[in-house]
Amino acid sequence: MMAERVYLFDTTLRDGAQTSGVDFSVADKTVIALALDDLGVDYIEGGWPGANHTDDAFFENPPALSNAKLVAFGMTRRPGRSAENDPGLAPLVNSKATANCLVGKSWDFHVDVALEIPREENVAMIADSIAFCKMRKGEAMYDAEHFFDGYKANPDYALKCVKAAYEAGARWIVLCDTNGGTLPHEVYGIVKEVSAHVPADHLGIHAHNDTENAVANSLAAVRAGARHVQGTLNGLGERCGNANMMSLIPSLILKMGFETGIKEDALHKLTSISRLLDERLNRAPNHHQPYVGERAFAHKGGLHVSAVAKDPTTYEHINPELVGNRRQIVVSDQAGRSNILARLEDAKVKIEDEGKIRQLLDDVKKKEHEGYSYDGADASFELLARRSIGQVPAYFKLSRFRVMDDRRRNAMGELVTESEATVSLDMRGQCYMRVAMGNGPVNALDNALRQALVEFYPVLKDMQLVDYKVRIMQPSGDSTGTDAITRVMIESQHGDERWSTVGVSSNIIDASYIALRDAYIFKLFSAGEKSAD
Repeated sequence: MMAERVYLFDTTLRDGAQTSGVDFSVADKTVIALALDDLGVDYIEGGWPGANHTDDAFFENPPALSNAKLVAFGMTRRPGRSAENDPGLAPLVNSKATANCLVGKSWDFHVDVALEIPREENVAMIADSIAFCKMRKGEAMYDAEHFFDGYKANPDYALKCVKAAYEAGARWIVLCDTNGGTLPHEVYGIVKEVSAHVPADHLGIHAHNDTENAVANSLAAVRAGARHVQGTLNGLGERCGNANMMSLIPSLILKMGFETGIKEDALHKLTSISRLLDERLNRAPNHHQPYVGERAFAHKGGLHVSAVAKDPTTYEHINPELVGNRRQIVVSDQAGRSNILARLEDAKVKIEDEGKIRQLLDDVKKKEHEGYSYDGADASFELLARRSIGQVPAYFKLSRFRVMDDRRRNAMGELVTESEATVSLDMRGQCYMRVAMGNGPVNALDNALRQALVEFYPVLKDMQLVDYKVRIMQPSGDSTGTDAITRVMIESQHGDERWSTVGVSSNIIDASYIALRDAYIFKLFSAGEKSAD
């Protein structure tokens, strides 16, 4: 097959937010958007400006993207209003997004029953809105809601809707299987028929997973000519989720031979970005997820192990290293070596001693067994690697800390909770003790540590803790069942620089200290600071 271009549109930050139990913060959206941009997707849908405070804040100060276009999602104008005076379109065209994606009705049943307007008015709403957004933003797309159901019920009207969008200047006409009920053979046939009226290189697919066919439907649409695919990381989405980008991307590139914005040497980032998302959301990852799951290339004993040892292609459909994953048979010095080397390259850490690389690999395995995860904590991984070759100075040494919470009623009779932290640090052979209050025990600990450190390291003064996440890990097999291992992820910021660190302990405050310590040390090392000793 000739290498044709397929454009990838990620909807994690909007569709993914519809997942039960998922609540993105602005910091989450920023980190995920930057990771998607680094991966090489073409479009990142940031959310719906005007719909909620989080999306408003995200679009007010969006991350600087190098590869992708930031897209603002919304709906076509309301009946009886012009596009120029529609309060729903205004936040989209006034946002800092570089493109707009508008959802509109394409099923006559919805126009009749839900909108209760003449069908021609709905067609005019689509055309007016697309033309207005294209004029203001330069690129507009039309999400044809419930298109496949509408096409089955009334193909002429469904086609009239998408043709109106195309003629109004829509770059992409996205055919949506909104309830996820269409099967691959139907998707293929309908997309083929639509391509006789709208050029295939302007057609896209947006599939939900209610019949477990979202990825298959998306690939069927591409086979039928569509050149724009929408999906989410790890298949996030309401009900049963959306088309999973972690399966779509390697299938399009490795199986079908299509060109995308993701270069072949960037495919190895798929596994890490999949696990980054789960870490940000405090979700247990799906270990059996195709391509990127921890057990996607795991082989149990017996004939499989013997065959894989002789020829890995026997029981593996791709080389797992292509997507940043690794084969699991037995623990060996070589297991995961390529992952470590790739991470070292990303962190710009050079380790030429093969023995030190093997030792680092063993250290990572040991840490992961204890509960650490470095997929969402690049700063902690870099420090672990640099410590293995003696590159990290001893900036400070903790002697002890104590954190207390006081829950009481104040003089006004109001219930208040106050946190106080005391820390003792050794620097230059002297002990420095500081006491600080805070909004919670971790903030108090951060304040006390900062007070002691800024005397020697003023660069830490403007450093901020911008995100804090806690995850309770499953107890180990030899645990009593009442023990809890706590993993803390901390994101820090200084100006435009952001970095993430991780700490693990049976004590949540101790885990927080470990993550805080790495955050300070990473900043000091990055700033070129010398040890205070």
